[in-house]
Amino acid sequence: MNFLIVAFWLMLPAYIPNNCAALFGGGMPLDMGQTFQDGQRTLGDGKTFRGTIAGTVCGILMGLLQNQIAPTFGLPSFGIGWEQLPILLSLALGAMLGDIVAAFFKRRLGLKRGAPLFVIDQIDFVMGAWLFTIIVAPHWFWQNFTPSIILIVLIMTPILHRATNIIGYKMGAKREPW
Repeated sequence: MNFLIVAFWLMLPAYIPNNCAALFGGGMPLDMGQTFQDGQRTLGDGKTFRGTIAGTVCGILMGLLQNQIAPTFGLPSFGIGWEQLPILLSLALGAMLGDIVAAFFKRRLGLKRGAPLFVIDQIDFVMGAWLFTIIVAPHWFWQNFTPSIILIVLIMTPILHRATNIIGYKMGAKREPW
């Protein structure tokens, strides 16, 4: 099996959430407008309850769909029955949490919403998804995320991140193309 296809396949439930959060987000910010002790917003208006929930649900739904077609293409599954839900939740919500943690630190650095923080912006959600999944389903993670797959994800993700952000910007779903 092509490692690039497997890497993309395994990461799709983590790739989808931030895009869906941008499409379906808005409303009440997660920090509810509160400022941190440094006087800056804790997270900012870009991290909302609706976006976080929508992104997580979309990532889970993508993984459930993938599990239905995985056998047809000989691709890895995210588990069977109820065991797939914690795995998919950890990938999708972990991606959202990784992005939220990065937003927290960007505010501490004095960066405004949408300001680029290269490298961090491209892998924050990957690290969040991986860390949460290692905690929730370590056996599944290490069985599927081999060193080769991890390396491919770390190379492929910044390229995909840039491409999807440009598309989102042109569609009007994002304020910045980065």
